[in-house]
Amino acid sequence: MPLEKAEIVNVDTGDRHKCLFNPSSYTFDKKNNWPVDQKAGANVSQTTFGGGEPATLAMELFFDTYADAAPGSKPADVRTTYTDKLWNLMLVNPKKKDKKNKKGRPPIVRFVWGRTWAFEGVILSQNQKFTMFLADGIPVRATVTVSFRQSKDEANIAKQNPTSGGIGGDRVWTVTDGDTLGWIAHAEYGDTSLWRLIAEANHLEQVRHLTPGMTLVIPNG
Repeated sequence: MPLEKAEIVNVDTGDRHKCLFNPSSYTFDKKNNWPVDQKAGANVSQTTFGGGEPATLAMELFFDTYADAAPGSKPADVRTTYTDKLWNLMLVNPKKKDKKNKKGRPPIVRFVWGRTWAFEGVILSQNQKFTMFLADGIPVRATVTVSFRQSKDEANIAKQNPTSGGIGGDRVWTVTDGDTLGWIAHAEYGDTSLWRLIAEANHLEQVRHLTPGMTLVIPNG
């Protein structure tokens, strides 16, 4: 089955920012605070639980308007189409006040991928790297490394396989509206340049025209 697209939701406004490509991996980090009661003359000091620290979620997101462009059309600026919207999620909204200091704050966000789990918090850091440009300097490909800090305890966090797995051997992908070979290659291999493997395995001549409902064999990379 095709994958559902991951989204970053602005909880304050309800705006939803769909990821062009789902992350090929993500990392959770969780720490607990265990203060040590130092006692002179003791071999082992007593440890007391001081509470759990907020979890963090880190991932790398890929955006490519060049591969996503319609045949014969000029690829869109990846900044105005995608990355600027993520950047704005770190900017202060003066209308939203922090509960403690009563000053403006950036929005609360929620990372959602299908119905399996969600992660609500704030964006701690964001790094945007642009790697492909048109002749006039417009960037059309970018990698965004983003880190979230938990603000709400989510009991339904669970693992989700970020590939459309099959039973042994090659896998199968059913094309849905909007799918491109670049998107499928990133979802399956984490590398858009491997779209040629899929094209060759399926003897595709019109690589920019995928028909919804068609089935593609995904060879083992």
